[in-house]
Order: sequence, then C-alpha cells, then structure tokens
Amino acid sequence: MCESAMDMPRLELLATIGFNGKISSGLKVHPDKQHLVYSVGNTVVIEDISTHQQDFLQGHTNDVACLAISTSGKYIASGQVTYMGFKADIIVWNYETRDIHCKLSLHKVKVEALSFSPNDLYLASLGGQDDGSVVIWNIANKEAICGSPAQVTSAGITFCVAFAKTSDYDFITAGDNTLRVWSLDLPNRKIRPIDVNMGQLKRIVKCVEVGDDDEFLYCGTTTGDILGINIRTRLFQYLGPEKNKFSQGVESIALLKSGEILVGAGDGTVQKICKCKKNKKDTTFKRDGLSQTLHGGVTSIALRGQGHQFYAGTKKCDIYRFNLTEFKHDLMTTCHSSPINDVAFLCGGPSDLFVTCSKEDIRVWETTANKERLRINVPNMTCNGITIMADGKSIISGWDDGKIRAFGPETGKLLYKIEDAHNKGVTAIATTSDCKKIISGGGEGQVRVWEAKKDSAKLLQAMKEHTAQVNWIILKKCFRECDQECVSASADGTCIIWNLNKFVRNQIIFANTLFHCVCYDTEQIQIITSGTDRKIGYWDTLDGSQVRELEGSQSGAIHGMDITPCKHFVTGGDDKLVKVWTYDEGEVTHVGIGHCGNITKVKVCPHQRYIVSVSADGAILRWKFPFFHDQGVM
Repeated sequence: MCESAMDMPRLELLATIGFNGKISSGLKVHPDKQHLVYSVGNTVVIEDISTHQQDFLQGHTNDVACLAISTSGKYIASGQVTYMGFKADIIVWNYETRDIHCKLSLHKVKVEALSFSPNDLYLASLGGQDDGSVVIWNIANKEAICGSPAQVTSAGITFCVAFAKTSDYDFITAGDNTLRVWSLDLPNRKIRPIDVNMGQLKRIVKCVEVGDDDEFLYCGTTTGDILGINIRTRLFQYLGPEKNKFSQGVESIALLKSGEILVGAGDGTVQKICKCKKNKKDTTFKRDGLSQTLHGGVTSIALRGQGHQFYAGTKKCDIYRFNLTEFKHDLMTTCHSSPINDVAFLCGGPSDLFVTCSKEDIRVWETTANKERLRINVPNMTCNGITIMADGKSIISGWDDGKIRAFGPETGKLLYKIEDAHNKGVTAIATTSDCKKIISGGGEGQVRVWEAKKDSAKLLQAMKEHTAQVNWIILKKCFRECDQECVSASADGTCIIWNLNKFVRNQIIFANTLFHCVCYDTEQIQIITSGTDRKIGYWDTLDGSQVRELEGSQSGAIHGMDITPCKHFVTGGDDKLVKVWTYDEGEVTHVGIGHCGNITKVKVCPHQRYIVSVSADGAILRWKFPFFHDQGVM
C-alpha cells in the first residue's frame, strides 16, 4: 500500500456486510458472551449480538487468516496472509480499548493458526505451508521466546495448534500425518515435542479441541471421523463414527460440558456425537439423532456460555444461530460468497435500500440495518450488471447466459425476461428515467436499446461499433436532454456517446486502455473515464477531446466510479482503496482502507450520506460520505 494513501484522511467505516467463512474457526464468541468476533478481508469485526453494533480492528495489510481470543477475553490475536518472500504479521489487540497491544512478525507468507495459553501469558503461532514453524510468544514482553519446525520432514502440513486448558506450558499441533504434544522449557527457551503414537492409522487433522481436564484431545479429520487421544500417555485411544462417517470431512468441533461433541462437517451437517462403549474394552463415538444441514461446509462452531446457544459459520459466508436444546437454527448473518459484480441504489429515491448481484443471486439489503431483505436465485448463472427502474417497480439485471431478467423488488418474482439479448452475455445495463427504455451492452460489443413494458420488452435498435466487451453504460441526466444520450465504455479502448433518438454515434473517444467505467460530470458537458491504465481522464462530450488526465491509482486498474452533485467523485479498483476526489481540483481528499479483494464497484447513495463499495471477495463495506453536510441535505 502506497505511503501517500496511508497519509490521507481516512473514510469512516460505518458497517460491513460480510464474513470470511473460508478460514477454520474464523467465528468466535467473546467470553463476555455479548459479542461475536470474525474477520472481513483485512478487518477484524467485533459485533454486539443484541444490537448488531460493530467495532472494527484495522491494522493488517492483507487477508486475516486466523483468529484467537484469550481465555479471559482481554486479548484478541489475528494473523494474516501476505505475499511470497514477505513476513506475515500477527497483531494482538486489546479488547477493551480496541487498540493494538503489539505486532509480531516472524512467520513467512501466512500465519496458519493461533492459540493463547490458559492464563494469557503466552501465544502459540503456527506458520503456513511456506513457513512450517511453531513459535511461542511472551504477551507481556511482546517478544518471541522460542520456535521450532512444526513437523518432521516426512510429514505433511500442520494445520492447527491448541494450548492445554490447565497448563501454560503444554500445547498440541496437528495436521497431515502429524500429531504432536509439546512442552515449553522456559528457562532454556526451548519447546520439545513428543509425537502421538498412532500405530498404523493415518489421518489429516483439520481441527482440535482439548478436554477441560487436559486428559483427552479430540481431533476432526478429513476422513470424516473424530480421534480421541490420551494426552498424558500420548497414545491414540479410539475413533468414531466407524461406519456412518461425516461426508466431506470434519471441519470444526466444539466440546460441551456434558461430554458431547458438536461436529461441523464439510457437507454442511451440524450434529452432536457422544462416547459409547463399543465392547468391554473399547470406546467409540456415535451420532446423536439431532442433526441440521446448513448451506456450505461448516468451518466454525462457537459456543456461547456453556453452550446452550452456539453459532456456526459456513464456507458460503453465512452465520447461523442454534438453540442447543431444540437443535433448531436461524440465519443470523449472510453475504455473498463469490465476487460481487454490481451495486445499485434507486436513482433519486430513498437511500435505505440497495441491491447487489453476484454468481447465482441478486440480493436486496437494508442499508442501515445491514440485513438482507430479499434474495433472488438463478442457479448456475452469473449476474453481471443490475439497475433499478426509476419508478422502483422492477429490478433489471443482465446475465452471462445472454438474458435480461426483470424482477419484482418486493417479491423477487420474475416479471419478464428477454431471451438472447446478447450472444456473449449481458455485461452492462442501464434504464431511462421515464422507465420506457432499457439499454444493454454485451460481450460481443453491441449496445442495444429495448422498449420496456410492464411484462415484456422488445428490441428498438442494435448499435454495432464496439469491437470488444461493453463494460459500462450511463445516461445523460441533463434537464433538457434527459435520456436522449448515453455513453458506453468498452474494452476495445473506446467510449462512444450515442444519440438515443436517432440511434447513431454522436462522438467517440479513443485511449490506450481498456475502459472499465465512465460518468457524466454534474453539468453533463464532460465525462470522466478510467480503466486498466490507472488514469482518470476528463473528456469534452462535444468534440471528444481530452481536457485533463489524473493518476488514479499507483497499482492496478480502476473498476468502479460514481459522481455526486457536490462535485466530488469516488473511485475503487485493484489497489483495494476507496478514494474520494474533488472534481475541479482533481485531488484525493479521503481514502477508505478495508477491502482485501479487488474493488469491483462503488456507489454513493442518492442522499449522499454513504458510500457503498463491493469487492471480489464478496464483502460489502459502507462508509460515511465525508461531504454529506455540504449538500444541504439532512
């Protein structure tokens, strides 16, 4: 991240809609029983369970890869992933002040897992595949005590680490054909491992839990069974279920005070298992009758209190709340699990709702509540573009199967669809303010104008000048010439200004770039463009000449742009920064740092209260627009 961006005034992050469900044990319940802790991109989110108020811990420069909370709840530790050849940071946060307690750096590329000792004295960190070491840190002194390779050279990757529940000097690591119990020799600054005797059994362990009395260790495996290990003797004792194993492996486990184990499986199953006697000598695990199947593999199970209530996080980035007694669940938090391609508000309407689109679905969100109000599913298809008709009666969407689909915004019912609108997918979509026309752009480069009716649409004209994919279409909103002109930006390096009455080209703009976005200025006499060359260009709409050019980004293309009536505009792209610019001066006033995926679109709400940015990792971030009071809007 460039130093100039770090020195700029920061945008205030108001809320996130997202949850990184792909990391193991990435969802935690704080010991105060009132807050959930999870990550979105490079941000650690602390969310109040009752009020849903969010606090943000920001300090990482890339995706958060693991989380841990100390037994007392005083500290939160988070580790990140970084680029090959660089060290990945561990940040220990003070929970009360929400400040950084210390930053620890030793591991290369990725921090795989973290665990606090029971009395908050030490932190164990495990490096990823490119590092392969386990390190013990002194929390008070903020320094490393010692480290060692996590596994023997013949073993595979180590995936998890866990401290004992009663001792600050014993911990466990487990992974691919490796399971070790370690002892910390503090005077000699050494850690010494003893490998667990597994006999002929070979397993890949993905999650571990230590019993409250430190007698047994329980391991979830990719085979779909649970291993029981005697920690004192370092011997494998039993496994189960033997026949009815969990499909797609055991991704997460949690121990209940009753001795039962909650299991989250790769196929979305959440179920209790309990110990039972196999015969007079042997013990095994058997499934309890209560079971639920969630959407996506269950990567996290977090107990609240004694476990009367618990939370499950899935790979599809959903968080579910369970009642243990009835073993019933409800969806608490949801978000996109694949790249978000577009975001839209009702133009000129209220700012309390917005719409996003991604692979297989369109979602309508409540802006301030950060909740999903409606989900529209179209299986096996990807929605590339979305807009809302000015009367608010339909959501118009363009899909990769070449169809344009119109949905009801309240029911999600399909109102009509245009078959074969474009033969290489619909890549851009826009509508006129009188709700009578739809303008679409396709992967083949055509811009088509459709006459929209209540339950159907027909083709008026196809305009064929672009030779590559159309990425953006925007209409002119000038009072006298409203909806009579539009601009299309294409990957062929041209932007074309179209006359929508005669369906001919008014002007064309050439540049040595693949255009990704275009906007009219507030007076509708200039347009601003950007794309893969990282430049922001100002162009005159009358003669197509370039007025000025700005350096929009120091790294990567710009994918999203939106302009406000107060002569400010917002950009976002591959540099993962949301930037607010002054239009006349061409200077950056504020920078928003929070995304870890490439930003795909940014949008300022109609009342200029918020900026909503969406990214390729499925995250939605809502920022406070810094010049809201300049609008005279309250």
